[in-house]
Amino acid sequence: QVQLVESGGGLVQAGGSLRLPCVSSGRTFSLYAMAWFRQAPGMDREFVAGLSWDGGSASYADSVKGRFTISRDNAKNTVYLQMNSLSSEDTAVYYCAATRTLSTGVPRAGYGFWGQGTQVTVSS
Repeated sequence: QVQLVESGGGLVQAGGSLRLPCVSSGRTFSLYAMAWFRQAPGMDREFVAGLSWDGGSASYADSVKGRFTISRDNAKNTVYLQMNSLSSEDTAVYYCAATRTLSTGVPRAGYGFWGQGTQVTVSS
């Protein structure tokens, strides 16, 4: 069983930055691919960024490429989402997700474990 806890959300002005950490419980964090999703009001939840179990492969939604960076520290059971050049279109609840896989790819669906979400609001 994996429990995920996100933090770091808040209110930021357009053009600003935020870093979202997600801490995982359990002793097998390094066996999980990790990802961030987001859901804006009235919209479906969408994939934002993902990272393979070893950090060797990363994948990003086109809307965040070049602005967001996903990283992980397996020693701290933590995955991060660094968000730069934020705009009002990035306003959403951000969710951390995990799936157990040793694939070298980064899945964009099929994640079985989810955090409770953290709100990010970008003011224009």
